[in-house]
Amino acid sequence: MVVGDIATGTDVLVIGAGPAGYVAAIRAGQLDLDVTLVERDAYGGTCLNHGCIPSKALITATGLAYDAGHAEEMGIHADPAVDMSQLMTWKDGVVDQLTSGVEKLCKANGVSLMEGTARFADEHTARISHSGDGQGSESVEFEHAIVATGSSPIEIPNFSYGDEPVLDSRQALSLESVPDSLVVVGAGYIGMELAGVFAKLGTDVTVVEMLDGILPGYDDDLARPVKKRAEELGIEFHFGRTATEWYEDGGGIRVETESAGRAVEADATTDGGQAESEAEDEGKDETTDAEDADDALELAAEKVLVAVGRTPVSDTLNLEEAGVETDERGFVQTDDRARTNVDHIFAVGDVAGEPMLAHKGSKEGQVAAEVIAGEPAALDYQAMPAAVFTEPEIGTVGLTESEAEQQGFEPSVGQFPFRASGRALTTGHTDGFVRIVADGEAGFVLGAQIVGPDASELIAELALAIEIGATLEDVAATVHTHPTLSESVMEAAENALGHAIHTLNR
Repeated sequence: MVVGDIATGTDVLVIGAGPAGYVAAIRAGQLDLDVTLVERDAYGGTCLNHGCIPSKALITATGLAYDAGHAEEMGIHADPAVDMSQLMTWKDGVVDQLTSGVEKLCKANGVSLMEGTARFADEHTARISHSGDGQGSESVEFEHAIVATGSSPIEIPNFSYGDEPVLDSRQALSLESVPDSLVVVGAGYIGMELAGVFAKLGTDVTVVEMLDGILPGYDDDLARPVKKRAEELGIEFHFGRTATEWYEDGGGIRVETESAGRAVEADATTDGGQAESEAEDEGKDETTDAEDADDALELAAEKVLVAVGRTPVSDTLNLEEAGVETDERGFVQTDDRARTNVDHIFAVGDVAGEPMLAHKGSKEGQVAAEVIAGEPAALDYQAMPAAVFTEPEIGTVGLTESEAEQQGFEPSVGQFPFRASGRALTTGHTDGFVRIVADGEAGFVLGAQIVGPDASELIAELALAIEIGATLEDVAATVHTHPTLSESVMEAAENALGHAIHTLNR
């Protein structure tokens, strides 16, 4: 039977149930608002289902297998075998546990869940189209709306994700067998994380990057240990090149590339790769192969993973019907309370622009819900951490030394190498360092950069330091458990003060 068009009403309509949307919905429910959450795919969004969680599951599993098979120095001799089918079953179980938890939490907080695709009909009405034959649609009238539709992978010319050998990150995270060889287009965080996963599984990995180095946006001294480790894993790099075409060749494919000299500036935000604008020649990576100077280069592979960034999902919403404006790249513009140009419509998460971080989206969702409820909430990104789950990991927060100088500070900087950490030595992972940037006059912590083991965890302490206005003395005076990696944070603060114990002071 065809369901006719019906109309319902709600205080808050949230469109999209990823980390930004479901957090907004739950927080609004906690504040006694009537909330309807619409999701067209899967609760938890890309992060829980096809991104953050499954990728970290595979990073952990492949790292465990690789380390066990390369621990002869510790007296451990093993040759682990990875059952990809079982690994994927385990990964999917982790995902299912989390996504079902999201549904339960939403319902427990009084959120009404609705499956379908939402499009604005006017500034106070959205039509929800339900998938499936005969499912029909319905209208939802709202006092406030929160757009949390996220982002999707950028598709480059001649590399359609519908073609069997061409993968986006979602497809790569669901492979049931390990490819013998893989070309990765893009050396941003997604490309580098997945390049490491497959290299540890025994795949011959080649990375093609338009720019002159990996991890655009991160300082070279943070990216350098990651590139060094990737090369130790057998990953080959071709910088200053774009992928232009692919064709079948026997049992595999060949990926055609050319010099990036004629590349044009991207029209969407990217995670590195050929959709980025060309970097300046000055400071060009010295390891760029001589053959990359030639215009044409073909690379043989079984699969090709395109990871050049993500673009906002805003073109399906009929935003113009609600009067909501976007920029030229499709991002919804917002203020420090997550409001769009239409006061009662908010936007949070990836669709609201950089940085595209799940935890950033969650914070925006929380603030949007609180603003709608009349709470004195606002966004402050100065203590917003970021992490890259490569080997070694990278964690950053706040200002770099150069950024602090540009803002008029005379920064005091302290650094501690993991090679001097007893705990790092016992793990066998000693590449990298902890760096703290502080106001040289008042001592307040302004930022931090970490590259090394568990950087994604360690950066939280320094994010807290910035949030609460802690000083170098506060961090240095805090007794840290021994032996731990977190002692490196204390030592870096002491180094900035000139009295580090386990490294030479500046």
